Amino acid sequence: MFRSVLSFILVAYLAALGATTQAATEAKAGTAGPAASVVFLNPGFSMEPFWVGYSEFMQAAADDLGMQLRIVYGERDPQRILQNARNVLASREQPDYLVFVNEMYGGPEVLRLFAGSKIKTFSLHSTLTPEQQSIIGGPREHYRNWIGSLVPNDEEAGYWMAKGLIAKLEGRPGSMLAFAGVRHTPSSTLREDGLLRALAEHPEIKLEQLLYGEWKRQRAYEQAQLLLPRYQDVRLIWAANDEMAFGAMRAAQELGQQPGKDLYLSALNNSDEVLQARIDGSISVLVGGHFTLGGWAMVMLHDYHAGVDFAERGGKDRVDQLFSLLDAGQAARLQQRIRRKGYGLDFRQFSAVYRPQIKDYHFSSKPLLE
Repeated sequence: MFRSVLSFILVAYLAALGATTQAATEAKAGTAGPAASVVFLNPGFSMEPFWVGYSEFMQAAADDLGMQLRIVYGERDPQRILQNARNVLASREQPDYLVFVNEMYGGPEVLRLFAGSKIKTFSLHSTLTPEQQSIIGGPREHYRNWIGSLVPNDEEAGYWMAKGLIAKLEGRPGSMLAFAGVRHTPSSTLREDGLLRALAEHPEIKLEQLLYGEWKRQRAYEQAQLLLPRYQDVRLIWAANDEMAFGAMRAAQELGQQPGKDLYLSALNNSDEVLQARIDGSISVLVGGHFTLGGWAMVMLHDYHAGVDFAERGGKDRVDQLFSLLDAGQAARLQQRIRRKGYGLDFRQFSAVYRPQIKDYHFSSKPLLE
């Protein structure tokens, strides 16, 4: 009798120990419960280098974290983006999370569409503006299923590019042309704000004209063709992305000007082409790193899905310093990293599920520059 009771107690103990060990192993591995499923409403063109690279980094994170990710491109068309959102809402297999961008200030309409849905929404890259939020509130307020946001330091990036260009003139007066993106896009507006802040600090620099190149190389090329002959004293060209910088560069070269010597150009992004241009000096000032945003958002959603709320590790609305000023050496290191499978990163090291000691994520592009 005693032996039977003892055997029963021992079996029960071992079963409980096994269950506890298994649960701990699953929690450590981030596999407890079903994998999180995510749809990303990518606002860019499906052949656009920046947005394709953005999605690839996001997918690398999803793969490491065991998440399901589907990316739907909006082809820079606000109506198509909204239709993509409606398609997600109408689909039989709905994701756990919808990630959207406040492109052309369309974020409130996405939130309204999903207001009665069990799908949780997350704003990425550009969130609702303060004006928009004054009307409808922020995450976890009026729209309870809007759980958070992650955006980069766009205003600072615009400021750094302008300051870097101005420094090339070593205190001498000069003229500048500027190429912003799309007039009604928050990231473009913030970069423009950074440019204007820098110019306010340097009255010796004259901004001849600010144009909206719509992020496009051809459009910036055509604009620069018209304006560079008109403003022949221009030595500085500020561009809110790499495509517009290359368009302006082509127009300058056709006029016999040598980038990096006769005039200086800034750019923003991480294409192989722009990194090489920073290495060889034809781009004088380069800011990059925000293509990593989607990957870090996947880390946040992975942890949230596992019961580790990112709101407790830096807040539900994050503005992280994802942009970095890249010198030639850093551009070369980033170029090599981007060419590596999975970017040479294990995204589990950034997750608070795997590393509970993380108290604030402090996302940045530094891991890719090491």
